[in-house]
Amino acid sequence: MRPSKRAPDELRKVTLERAVARYAEGSCLVSFGETKVLCTASLEERGPPWLRGSGKGWVTAEYSMLPRATHTRTRREISSGKPSGRTHEIQRLIGRSLRAVTNLPAIGERQITVDCDVIQADGGTRTAAITGAWVALHECFTWMRGRSIISVDPLRDHVAAVSCGISKGTPVLDLDYAEDSAAETDANFVITGSGGLVEVQGTAEGAPFSEAELLDMLRLAKAGVADLVALQKQAIAS
Repeated sequence: MRPSKRAPDELRKVTLERAVARYAEGSCLVSFGETKVLCTASLEERGPPWLRGSGKGWVTAEYSMLPRATHTRTRREISSGKPSGRTHEIQRLIGRSLRAVTNLPAIGERQITVDCDVIQADGGTRTAAITGAWVALHECFTWMRGRSIISVDPLRDHVAAVSCGISKGTPVLDLDYAEDSAAETDANFVITGSGGLVEVQGTAEGAPFSEAELLDMLRLAKAGVADLVALQKQAIAS
């Protein structure tokens, strides 16, 4: 039995609440169980310098964890003068995931930054952030189209993410902290609405995992992302 009493293929309760930040062009508060992330998308009328003159825009992301998102206070990274390696890796992952489904020339020479701030962490913060960031980005593009800044929707597909793992010898979906901290294998899958793989991150914490176990986790992840995409569609339709 999982600590959360869920079935092996069962997601935590997921909610996606859009338009939660008054001043942002797009926003979403995403919850995966007790993990909660605020995602805001901000439009800048100029792109990064290396794209100047290319006619192409850019989507990037920043990620941070609030000091009391965890059981004990963590020091703000601004105090140390630079983001940690983990933060840098996660925000690059979020940016890559969003760009994988975005038609960048359709934005024009502009940049959209999606900020993902973890309010409360209970495992799966990066996967929740990617799932909510897509909704925030969609809202930003809707805002831009409503003001004739762009003429077409730059999003080519949905993208969402979910964790999987091997816990007590069993492949399971969407690990919370209690399960993740004791799992034999931990993996994250970023998958598009059409089923394309954007990124797969997998680590054996003890014994190596087998190809069969990897395929079992991929099967769980694809089903989980299909459910997350359905929730994204509901969120943007409401």
